[in-house]
Parts: sequence; structure tokens; C-alpha cells
Amino acid sequence: METTRRRQARSPSPVYTLDDDESYEPYIPVAQRRQQKLAKLSALGAKSDKSNAQKLQEELDAQEDAQREEELRREKARKERTLLIEAQEVHLKKAAEDSKKSEIEKAREADAEILEAIKSRRKLASGMELAKGIQYTEPITTSWRAPRYIRERPKEQDQKLREKYHIVVEGDNIPPPIEHFEDMKIPGPILDYLRSKRIMDPTPIQLQGLPVAFSGRDVIGIAFTGSGKTLTFCLPLIMMALEEEMKLPFVRGEGPVGVILCPSRELANQTYDNVVEWCSALAKEGKYPQLNTLLCMGGISMSEQSQVLNKGLHIVVATPGRLIDMLEKKRFTFNNCKYICMDEADRMIDLGFEEDVRNIMSFFKSQRQTLLFSATMPKKIQDFARESLIKPVLVNVGRAGAANLDVLQVVEYVKQEAKMVYLLECLQKTPPPVIIFSENKNEVDDIQEYLLLKGVEAVAIHGSKTQEERKYAITSFKSGAKDVMVASGVASKGLDFNDIQHVIIYSMPKEIEDYVHQIGRTGRSGKTGIATTFVNMNTPEQTLLDLKYLLMEAGQKVPPFLMTIEDPRAAQGGALTGCPVCGGLGHGISNCPKLEDAQRRQMASHRATDDGGGY
Repeated sequence: METTRRRQARSPSPVYTLDDDESYEPYIPVAQRRQQKLAKLSALGAKSDKSNAQKLQEELDAQEDAQREEELRREKARKERTLLIEAQEVHLKKAAEDSKKSEIEKAREADAEILEAIKSRRKLASGMELAKGIQYTEPITTSWRAPRYIRERPKEQDQKLREKYHIVVEGDNIPPPIEHFEDMKIPGPILDYLRSKRIMDPTPIQLQGLPVAFSGRDVIGIAFTGSGKTLTFCLPLIMMALEEEMKLPFVRGEGPVGVILCPSRELANQTYDNVVEWCSALAKEGKYPQLNTLLCMGGISMSEQSQVLNKGLHIVVATPGRLIDMLEKKRFTFNNCKYICMDEADRMIDLGFEEDVRNIMSFFKSQRQTLLFSATMPKKIQDFARESLIKPVLVNVGRAGAANLDVLQVVEYVKQEAKMVYLLECLQKTPPPVIIFSENKNEVDDIQEYLLLKGVEAVAIHGSKTQEERKYAITSFKSGAKDVMVASGVASKGLDFNDIQHVIIYSMPKEIEDYVHQIGRTGRSGKTGIATTFVNMNTPEQTLLDLKYLLMEAGQKVPPFLMTIEDPRAAQGGALTGCPVCGGLGHGISNCPKLEDAQRRQMASHRATDDGGGY
């Protein structure tokens, strides 16, 4: 009786109903089921004896115990089904799907995954803008306007002009191209200076790039080496600084109006010399004021330029490291700076300099016009730049990363032990000056020593040389005192030497864009030149494949040993596309040497950070 009372005292469990499922049978709790069975037993008890009822009760209890054990066994089995088994099943399912896909589809998917992984980079914006969520939606405004007859010219005519000069543009409300410097409203003294240097008409990158930059628009400029990019990004800054100075003359502590960033000291020095020449030409007749330019780079004493720092500062040409140092010391500020240009921009915002550039951006206090210029700007950098700029205009003359068509490219198979001797033969092809490139610093010194022993006037330049040695090498080579310069990759980025007829690439660089920059030291400003490249069994096959496609694209003669190299992607079928990271045509992103090198540098920097934690 106690058992019966206890069961009756227990509150009945709720019964749930599902209106949308007609086949649903409500769950009946165990206690309620037993009550029902006991009711049946009590009904039976009237007809049978007590022992039969007890026997039936035991049978029913045994059945319920068996059901409970079965449920416990199933629950245990569910728990024993591990994540590993589920992961294996997912993997097998994916493998079955992948087996249906072609090899080229798999490669494309893998490339897309890698590209997506390296895209996750923050915008190039100042810390204040990121912290406050400041976003600029419109480009800065300038007082410059194209002449009325050019503004009212039909858009179809503008497009025909671009097609005539093989200019590709992308963006909204693109300013029209202008064929003559006079129509760009450039001051007379600068026009006279350009004529004195036999520069009569703008090059294709200047023809479209200058009107875009004068209009205050952000620019991504891509053009062959030696095509006049420096004038395209320096002249708008000079004009902007001139306008500010004429409104109200600068005094000590004011400025700069704009900054030009360069990846190497040599390139910064060369750009600085050009800006100083153009500013001096502008002020020569006394009609326009003198603009002050500061060279800010490692290896030189800033006290030597104290006379510039003691005046109002208009333009700064700098390398990132020294510029950050000067800004942190408050030698000058970017409070009123509204123009920044990065030369060789693909190097400036790649893994080597990206954090330095972000640091520099944090010193800006207001919106600025941003210009990025390079001969080799892969799609990855272009996409990243578009996200960081404000309604940018892309001005592209030729394919990004393509070789200069004014350079005759000769590729020769030379055994490693025969290179040095054959080098002397190659020097006979053309009169000096000649540049020889090698990727190895020790090899640069060995080549210079060998040439000096053979009576050739040669100088050497590489990253381990002091600033004085590097400056002497460049000055003596430019002046004609030395006939040959042996250089590592440091001299290939943007440096402009007069009348180089011949470039010899002693050791082929792994990255094809370095090759493009190296051969670009000749064939500049519309002149022609020769580039001779030594390759052998030590040259990676992938690099040779990139070289083969580059020669084919430029319509150059491809030697038979290069023609025999087959692209493994061709066997998979489908259209072959270039690498979005380095622009090489002979490989995809999954086996890009530039990406591998960047990851190696990143790992090395992490290890250095970890190792430096102790005492």
C-alpha cells in the first residue's frame, strides 16, 4: 500500500502534442504505464488468483528492464562515435567529390584558398582613423582643371587616344588624357627645362597619369621601366607645394606638403636629385619662389641638411626607416601633409615594408592624396591598394610585370665554370657603360675583382657596402669614370643611368619580376638596349618557364632549350593564368617563389623575436 500511495502522490508528467504531425504518439511516463498495467491486473484479479497476477507483474517488469538496458546500450554507442570517425567520414565524402573534379579545377581551388588567406591585411590608414572609424569617401579637391576644349571632348575620342598609346584605365569619372605638356597648365620654366632635356611630349604614363594626379585623385600607376613614372608623381607634388607657398610663404617648422617614399637609398637619392633640379628650374627666373626639399635616408647626416630644416619644408624624399625616426623625434610633422607617393609600391607595401608604411600613415592628421607607382604590380597588390585608396584610378601601360619592348633579350646557356670567361666575351658586344647583375653579394665582389685583374674599369655595389662606397660607385659610373658596374638586386629597382646599352644578368634571379627590373636598366626613354642572361642547370625549372613565357609575350626569340621545357599545368587542360602574387606567367600561387620567400622571412622574424626574449 505504501508503494501505491507513493506512486499516486507523484505529480503527473506533462503530455506534449504536435499539431503539425498527425502520426505523433504522446509519450506516456513509466509510472503512468505501470498504473495502467496494475489497473488491468486488478481487473484480472477478479477472475484469477493472486499468484497469476504477481507472475504477470514480474514479466512486465522484466520487459521494461530489458528496454531500459537497450536504451542505455544505444546511448553508450552514440557517445563512443568520436569526432575522428566523423572527420574521416567527411574526408572520404570530400575525396569522393574531388575525384569527380578535374586536376585544373582542384589547382584553381587551392590557389583561391591561398590567395584568400594572404588577403586578410588591414588597410593602409592612420591609427587615429582606424580607432575613430574615420573613412573618407571623396578624393581631395584641387584647383587644377583641364582646358575647356579637352573637358568637352567626346568620351569616345578620349578612349581612342588611350587605345592609340595602349593605355588601360579603371575607375570612376576618369580625367581625360592630354597629349601635350602645354595643355596641362605646367609653369613655363619647367616646360623650358623639359625641352632643354629633349622631352617634348608626355610618355603614355604621363599622358594619362599627370591629369589624374593633378585632379587630386588617388592613383595606381603601372608602366614599363624607363617610361617616365618619376615625373608623373613628382610634378603634381611640386605644383601642389608651389600653390601652397604662393598663397602664404612657409616659415620654419611648417611643412612638408608631401612625401615620396622609396625602398632603397639609391632610388631615394636619384628621386631627390630630380626634384631639386625641377624646383631649381622653376625658381630660376625669379618668377616663382624656391621650394625646399629634404632628403631623409640612412647613411647620411641630417645635420648637413639643417639649412633646409631651418626653413619651411615643402617636399620630403625618404626611405621608411629614417623617416619614422625623424617623425618620432618631431624634427618635422605631417600635420599639414596631404600627398604621399610610393615608388616601387609593390615592394613598399609588401611584407618587408608594410608595417613601416602603416607606422608612417599614423603620423597623418588629415586626408591625403595617395599615389602608388611600379613597373611590376601583381594583382594581389592592386587589390590591396584599391581597398586602401579613395576612388582610385588605375593607369596601366602594358601588362603589369611585362618586359620593356625596347630591350632585346638574349638568353644563353652557359655552364657555371665557364661564366666568368664568357663574361669578357659578352662585354665586347657593345661599348660601355655596362651593368652586370648577380644575386650573390660574394659573387659581385668576385666578378669585380676578376674584371679589375683583366684591366676593366669596374665598380661594385651591394647591400653590405657602406653608404660612401655605394655613393662613389654610382657617381663614378654615372660620370663615365668607370665603364662597368657589378651590382646585386639593390641597383635594379628604379635607378636611372644614362645610355646603358647593355645589361648582363650573370645569375638569373628566382623571381621573374626582379629579372624585369634588371633588364629595365637599359632601353629607357624610348632608346633600345640589349640584355644578355646566363642560365644553366642551377637555374630552377620554374624560373626558366617564367622566362620562356615572358620572352614569348614580348615577341623575343626563345632558345631551343627553353622551348623544350613544358608547363605541367598545360597537361591538366584549361586556360593558363599568371601568378597573382608576383605576376609570373609560368606558375600559380601555390608554388610562387616570392610567396615562399616572404613566408620564410616572416618565420625568421618570428624566431628572432622568440629568441630575443631572454637575458
